[in-house]
Amino acid sequence: MTGGHHITIERSSRPVRVVHGGEVLARSDRTLVLRETGCPDRYYIPAEDVRLDLLTPSATQTYCPFKGTASYWSLPDAADVVWAYPDPKPDVARIKDHLCFYEVEVS
Repeated sequence: MTGGHHITIERSSRPVRVVHGGEVLARSDRTLVLRETGCPDRYYIPAEDVRLDLLTPSATQTYCPFKGTASYWSLPDAADVVWAYPDPKPDVARIKDHLCFYEVEVS
């Protein structure tokens, strides 16, 4: 990465679970941990391990100069709770087809 900004991605050794309002939204033991300078660790969950049927695509998009353009999904009572990079930059290509939630349980 550039100018002291670093991103590392590795396979998590611990299972991850996402629960909202008592509903399990995701559960995975194939999660990637993305560590980025100045940011909390983020767990990227394979799309196959996420209950996509409970999520609605959002119009929100954000841009990160290190990862690319993110798309978001919402729940009926929570906007933009999860995001993904459909076409991530080459340095973080491993997160393609993975989703990231703001709140996760790591066990």
